[in-house]
Amino acid sequence: MTPRRETAIVFTAPGVAELQPVEPDFRPLGPHEMAGRTLCTLVSVGTELAVLLGKEFPKIVGYAAVFEVERVGAEVTDIQPGQRVFCLGPHRSFQRTDRASVIPVPENLSPFVALFARMMGVVMSTLTTTTARPPGKVLVTGLGLVGHLAARIFQMCGYEVAACDPLESRRELARAAGLKLVLEKPPLDDPEWFERVELVAECSGHEQAVLDGCNIVSRRGEVVLIGVPWRKQTELSAHDLLWAIFHKYAVVRSGWEWEIPLHPTPFRPGSLYGNMAAAMRWLAEGRLSVEGLAEVVSPTECGRVFQRLAEGTFPLLTAVFDWSHLG
Repeated sequence: MTPRRETAIVFTAPGVAELQPVEPDFRPLGPHEMAGRTLCTLVSVGTELAVLLGKEFPKIVGYAAVFEVERVGAEVTDIQPGQRVFCLGPHRSFQRTDRASVIPVPENLSPFVALFARMMGVVMSTLTTTTARPPGKVLVTGLGLVGHLAARIFQMCGYEVAACDPLESRRELARAAGLKLVLEKPPLDDPEWFERVELVAECSGHEQAVLDGCNIVSRRGEVVLIGVPWRKQTELSAHDLLWAIFHKYAVVRSGWEWEIPLHPTPFRPGSLYGNMAAAMRWLAEGRLSVEGLAEVVSPTECGRVFQRLAEGTFPLLTAVFDWSHLG
């Protein structure tokens, strides 16, 4: 038998991504493990660019993967070889994980679509924990992939949503996806929205957007920081932010998705895997389409893809790597 050849996308230096061979893991599977060849992986732009432009190299990253199961452990009885499953796997040609860490992909759902359950799950942690209820007003700032999905999910769930982004290309994509109110900036001068927003889902990581959110939110409303502030982008004073928070009695909190447990537990609402499984059902049922959000590319093009993402010249919100024809 020819030894299995494995490859992975490796960040080798600041701004440099390469497809490289990696050592296969030939250890016997544990009783609850499974393994198989990767079909596709999804780029989490903010997180992965932060690593790519950081200081620790070499680095293999990844956020979401779908693979075809080839082998299962002795105690895995509900997943069979040949089945497609979703996991939080890296950009690598082969995946290995435990049963509790996968979600079966419905037969009628493309693996390239199933990947988006991961980013929908990021948003759904806030949906699970917010005190705002439909038909309340929600403001989403930043229409990258997470913000785009946030606006659509909240609208789909019955909230009245305003979505904002300074980039016209992102606004056009949001309108084409069916969002009803898409703006360049928060509607601070609109009496229908000023101090009537129950939840601000801040997905840009930009200080000005946080301040705008604290100014527009209703008294005792929530401002949830879903976007990571990877770098300083303004010279705003902390006093301006503190003044807005204090006088609005605003609840400002992290949108850290891991606030909820991985799996359902007593006395705690929601779970990460429960949310991602629900997101996958919505995708399979056609309740939310991700068409036109990502460019599907070969992992051999990873250098070009990450370079354009870093430059801000990538044409869509993210990239999906198609591993199905490699090796």
